[in-house]
Amino acid sequence: MFHAGWQFVFCLLFGLSAGAQPAPVGGVASLVPPPAAVPLTEPFPLAFRLRGAPLASQPDFPELEGFRKGKLIKSVTTRLLPGGARRTELTVTQLYLPYAEGSYVVPAFTLTVNGQLLHSPGGRVRVGAAPPNAADVPPGAAAVGSLDQLLGRPKPKYFYEPPDAAFLALEADHERVYVGQGVRVSLYFYLRPADQAVLNFYDFNNQLTELLRQLRQPTTWQVPAPDPSPLPDTVRQPGQPVLLRFRLAAGTYYPLTAQDLQFPALHLTLTKFRLLKKPAPGDNERLAMYKTYMSAPRRVAVRALPPPGGVAVGDYLLREAVSPASFRTGEAFTYTFGVEGAGNPAALGPPTLRPRAGLEIFGPDLKEEALPEGRFRKSFRYRLVARRAGPLPLDSLWQLPFFNPSASRYDTLRPALRLLVSGPNRPTPRANPEADPFYSTALARAETQLQPLDVYQQVGRYAAGLLVALLTLAVVGWWRAE
Repeated sequence: MFHAGWQFVFCLLFGLSAGAQPAPVGGVASLVPPPAAVPLTEPFPLAFRLRGAPLASQPDFPELEGFRKGKLIKSVTTRLLPGGARRTELTVTQLYLPYAEGSYVVPAFTLTVNGQLLHSPGGRVRVGAAPPNAADVPPGAAAVGSLDQLLGRPKPKYFYEPPDAAFLALEADHERVYVGQGVRVSLYFYLRPADQAVLNFYDFNNQLTELLRQLRQPTTWQVPAPDPSPLPDTVRQPGQPVLLRFRLAAGTYYPLTAQDLQFPALHLTLTKFRLLKKPAPGDNERLAMYKTYMSAPRRVAVRALPPPGGVAVGDYLLREAVSPASFRTGEAFTYTFGVEGAGNPAALGPPTLRPRAGLEIFGPDLKEEALPEGRFRKSFRYRLVARRAGPLPLDSLWQLPFFNPSASRYDTLRPALRLLVSGPNRPTPRANPEADPFYSTALARAETQLQPLDVYQQVGRYAAGLLVALLTLAVVGWWRAE
C-alpha cells in the first residue's frame, strides 16, 4: 500500500511537470518514489530529480528514526531527444543506513528545490534480513555491508534515551469571562537549557498550521498576537529549576455568545536524539527518533452579561483634554474624550452625544494606539464652537456606559471638566450663497425647472425598451437569413 501510494503521488507530479513546456527558469523538480522494503545490508534512498536548470542550493533531507545518514550522491544523466536535442537530469540521493531489521515510519517531509516545494506524504519502509550470500546483494549494498563488517555498525541497543523535562502547555489568563471580555490564550513549549542538546523542532511550519486550526473558536472575535520571537524566554520560579519557554502561538479571544470556549489537547512532535552508552573519544554518534508532547485540554467558562447588556465590556478609564485654556463665544476649541484600559477596541464606539442649544459640535476624529501589557488608548477628538456665554458642563454632553468585568457591574465614563465661556452671545450665522463668488455664479447657471423624482426609473424603462427593439431586429434578421 505504501509503495503504491508513493508511485501514484510521484507519477502524478512527474506527469504534470513533464507536460509543462517550456521548462520554468528554475527547472522542473520531482521526488523519486522510494522502495517499500530494503535488506539490512542495503541503504534506504530518498531522492529528487531536477531537469532544465542547475541546482541552486542543497536542501536538507530529514532525519529517520532507525537509520543513520550516509553519503549524499549526485548523478547527472543526459538523454538524447528526437531532433538532436539533449536533456540533462540531476538526481540527488540521500542514503540512510539501517541499524536493525524492522518496520520504520518515514514521516512526511518537504524539500525546497530551486524555489519549488516538493512534499512527501510519508509512509513506512520494511528493513528485512540480509541476503544469504554476496551474490544476491547489489554492488552498492555489498560495499556498505563490507564496510560495516570491517568497522562495525552501531546497534540500537548501544544507545540510550536521555531524560528530558520538556512539556507542552496551553495557558489562559482567565478561567471564567463574560461575553465580550477578552481572554488571552498562549501555547508554550517548556524545556531545560540542557534539553536543547537532544531536542530539535521537526516540520514546525506544517505542525503550527494544524495547531492554529485547532485553536480557532467560531463563537469569538479573535485578535492574533504579533509573531513570536524565535528566541525563548527564561522562566524562573521559586524552588523550581530554570526553564526556557518558546511561545508557539498566542491570541486574545472575545466571546460573542455565552458558549464556553473548548480547546482540545494539542500535539507537537519533535526530533529527539538517543546517545551512545559508551562513546569512544571523539565519537558523537546519535540516533534520531521522534517524540510527541501533548498539552492538556482547556475550558474557559463564559457568562452572559446581566441585564440590560448591549454595551462595551472592559476595564476603562477616562483621559480627557481640552485646548486652548480659555474659551470665547464664536471661537473654536477642541475636546478629546480618551478611553484607556483593557478590552476589545473594535467594540468600543464613540460616547453618546446629547446636543445642546447654542453649541456646535463637529467630529469625532478617531485615534487608537496600543499600550504595554495588552492595553490600549482610543481617543475621540471633537471640535466645538459656543454661541452663548456661561458655564458649559461637558458631562451633560457625553456619556459612555460600559460593563466592568473586574467589578461585575455597569459603569459610565463622564467628563469631569467644567468650562466657562466668556464674551457676547453670537447667533449662529446663516449661510448666504449669494455672497460667495463661486455659488453665485453656479446658481446663475443652474436650471430652475424641477425634475421628476422617478427620472432614474424612466431612464431604466427607456433602456429596457431599446434593448427589446434591438433584440427584435436581431431575431428578424436571423430569420430572414435562414
